[in-house]
Amino acid sequence: MGDTIEKRLAGLGVTIPAAAAPAANYVPFAQSGNLLLTAGQLPLVEGKLIATGLLGRDLDTAAGKEAAKACAINILAQVKAAIGDLERIRRLVKITVFVASSPDFTEQHLVANGASDFLAEALGERGKHARSAVGVAVLPLNAAVEIEAIVEVE
Repeated sequence: MGDTIEKRLAGLGVTIPAAAAPAANYVPFAQSGNLLLTAGQLPLVEGKLIATGLLGRDLDTAAGKEAAKACAINILAQVKAAIGDLERIRRLVKITVFVASSPDFTEQHLVANGASDFLAEALGERGKHARSAVGVAVLPLNAAVEIEAIVEVE
């Protein structure tokens, strides 16, 4: 068997956690045809937020990148819950990265690289994606980053 997503994840030292349950009245993912859309994923590790507050005030860009990576891992957890096997991913189409930011913070795109770089490593060619990085005033539970994804699946 060749290079698989699970092998790449193991090489990165990443174990996909159980998918987080929704925090309100929504579903964690929805599928329409071959497109799977995830709800926004927070930087949760073992059920706890690893980054809270505003980038540029409470956190630096490096901490934001780690938070974005944690969100990306949680996206893969939702995808795995939805389709059972990450090898059924045809390609990651787009991610939208929301960064809770102070008014003068302008490195949302660098924070988003924490997710983009990880997803490209984990998914290989299938991980090349379009992206938006958006600064926002506040996110649920005071999370520093939230990311949603659109994934084409088999």
